[in-house]
Amino acid sequence: MRLLIRNLAAILLSLMLVGMVVPMATAQGIGPVLPGQGQTAGLPDYAAWDRVATRAERAVEGGTVSTFAMERLRAELVVWRDQFLQAQSTNAARIATVRSQIAALGVAPAEGETEDPTIAARRTTLADQLARLRAPVILAEEAYAQANGLVSEIDGMARERQASQLSERGPSPLNPQSWPRAVATLWEGIRLIGTETTAAFSADMKNGDLYTALPRSGLFLILAAFLLMRGRRWMMWLDGYVMTYSQRGRGVWRFLLSLGQIFLPLLGVVALQEALQASGLLGFRSAIIVSALPDAALFLIVARWLNGHFFTARAEPDAVHPLGEPLSFDAETRERGQRILTGLGWTLSLGALVLAIVSAGDSSGETAAVLVLPIEMLVGVFLYRLGRLLSRAGRVGATAAAYRGRLLRLVGQGCQIIAVAGPALAVAGYATAAEALLYPAVMTLALLAVVILLQRFVQDLYGLLTRAPDGSSEALIPVLIGIFLFLASIPVLALIWGARQQDLFEIWSRFREGFSLGDTRISPTDFMTVVILFTGGYMLTRLVQGTLRSTVLPKTRMDIGGQNAIVSGVGYVGIFAAAIVSITAAGIDLSSLAIVAGALSVGIGFGLQNIVSNFVSGIILLIERPISEGDWIEVAGQMGYVRDISVRSTRIETFDRTDVIIPNADLVSGQVTNWTRGNSVGRIIVPVGVAYGTDTDVVTGILRKIAEDHPMVLLQPPPNIFFMAFGADSLNFEIRAILRDVNFSLTVKSEMNHAISKAFAAAGIEIPFAQRDIWLRNPEVLRSSPAVPANPEPEEPAA
Repeated sequence: MRLLIRNLAAILLSLMLVGMVVPMATAQGIGPVLPGQGQTAGLPDYAAWDRVATRAERAVEGGTVSTFAMERLRAELVVWRDQFLQAQSTNAARIATVRSQIAALGVAPAEGETEDPTIAARRTTLADQLARLRAPVILAEEAYAQANGLVSEIDGMARERQASQLSERGPSPLNPQSWPRAVATLWEGIRLIGTETTAAFSADMKNGDLYTALPRSGLFLILAAFLLMRGRRWMMWLDGYVMTYSQRGRGVWRFLLSLGQIFLPLLGVVALQEALQASGLLGFRSAIIVSALPDAALFLIVARWLNGHFFTARAEPDAVHPLGEPLSFDAETRERGQRILTGLGWTLSLGALVLAIVSAGDSSGETAAVLVLPIEMLVGVFLYRLGRLLSRAGRVGATAAAYRGRLLRLVGQGCQIIAVAGPALAVAGYATAAEALLYPAVMTLALLAVVILLQRFVQDLYGLLTRAPDGSSEALIPVLIGIFLFLASIPVLALIWGARQQDLFEIWSRFREGFSLGDTRISPTDFMTVVILFTGGYMLTRLVQGTLRSTVLPKTRMDIGGQNAIVSGVGYVGIFAAAIVSITAAGIDLSSLAIVAGALSVGIGFGLQNIVSNFVSGIILLIERPISEGDWIEVAGQMGYVRDISVRSTRIETFDRTDVIIPNADLVSGQVTNWTRGNSVGRIIVPVGVAYGTDTDVVTGILRKIAEDHPMVLLQPPPNIFFMAFGADSLNFEIRAILRDVNFSLTVKSEMNHAISKAFAAAGIEIPFAQRDIWLRNPEVLRSSPAVPANPEPEEPAA
């Protein structure tokens, strides 16, 4: 219960999810101020560090230091470690300059070889200077390794102590001898609270202090009464007003107004607490009880708030949420969920008050275990029922086939297991383990519910800003923000399940420290530099491409294929240059990647040769341009128009309006027919046959006139009519003409065939068709064979 109360603030902060990760970046400043801590140019005080390191090593070796002292020592070590990390960049510019000077002198002579004495002397001087410049860096690296190791040892000790506390077994609360003492302790605590309050009231009445504190206390009491009795009603009235008069963003306003149903009643409880404290009637024990009122009330308020979002009576799609409620529960599930969540809220609230009463009295661990056991048993019962409810909701209804349905079943099964294991551990005497299992499970459910509500809020907000509420759930930006919300909740989940804040700070320190790549250390700052510069270069490249495509190149005489080739080439060069500039500006030494690049080149040569071949072929296509976008080509039995040439493949749109993806290597190494390369002029051939005996000169004249009269046929060179051959059934002619645009070849052929049919019919020219004569070699055999009846009668079966 103490764990639940201590971490409940994290649940409230997760409503906004603002500042949950950022504080990790600044939390490393916790600890005592050390000499030189604020100096960036000065070196650390290594004498003071030796004293701190010696003290830390003794504490780690002894293992008897308290947890509080150990955490303070760890914070001090973290501050020193940050100083040493910063000191590792001392003289970085000078070191780089001296190294470049040494590299300019060339390779040092091998053993037995000599070089010019002036160069040798200069090389020795630079080497000594480099050693002096690197001395502070080497000291900082050694001290950083020592500090980092001590921090890791302290973290290991803390985790061991935490694990030993979970495995500690205390007195079993099932011992009947403990029950009367527990009840007596509880009653004695309540009686002492009443006695303290009565004594304080009598003393204040005699001294007149009660009347002095009455105005301030009464003011807070009136404020508390208004907020507790009217605060939630005010928010509900305002919600109804917004729903009536506001048509846009109703889901956004409803969620924001629902937060008032948490903060106003909670503010009323705080005002009540302040009124009781200002009255002067509280003693030591009663002050502890009153200080627990906000925690106890918060459980009820949050449970009621979650009920209003997940188990409300309104679950059908409406104008506020066209998709329905967040988890689309049915009516029975909503009704049962309301009862379960309300009971769980009352149980946790009662547990907070009981825990306050126990901590106010002189109770033993055995008495506390007996008094807390009923609370933990009730929490287990409600958690088990809630788990069954979620499992059932994941199996039936609209969510059964969805990923969310499977997730609900998984969460429900986990709740049921924890609901059984937690009380069992408490009964066995493992009170710490039971507390570390039950209450984090409840808080995890609350946190997941908050994340789901925030995801719905992001969808509604995106719909409000883009004026597309119906499609906001399918948009990419809300999905990405939802993923970020889930990732941002992971640190809170870690804290809920027992992770130390120092563990999260340590993860952030390691991330901020970066990692080594050869002689280069890459930090998050370097990564952000690479991302920002590359993004800027990419956007600049796209801007130049757009300018060339829309403004510059259309004013030239270059064809569309050449324009697309130039635009694509500028894009590849710009992106490559942006990558090089961003990596170089971040200080990443690419020479350290030479071995890795060599190994990758071997792998590329064996495993990715087809991809590399297509990539190189794509560059060749863009430079040589044997085909361009818009060309009519025929390759590998496919014919169509080139629509897009990328670095790996080319997309062809066939005449059936289907896309065919051709690898670029096939276009470079294979045979390709380009019908429109350079221009769209092309030749067509129209074959036609006439019957034997027809005047061939007349046929030639008719065909020539038809070809010359067509508007798509060029007269220079003129169309030709050829008498091709004496066919088996006809005299074969061909019209061979040059078209202005070969893309209309099929249309021209069809129109010419129509004209030929009409002209031949008017001139009485016959277009023959194939005729065949059948000769029987032995007709006498057919004459002598008996006739076969068409429908012979079936024979009678034998008896």
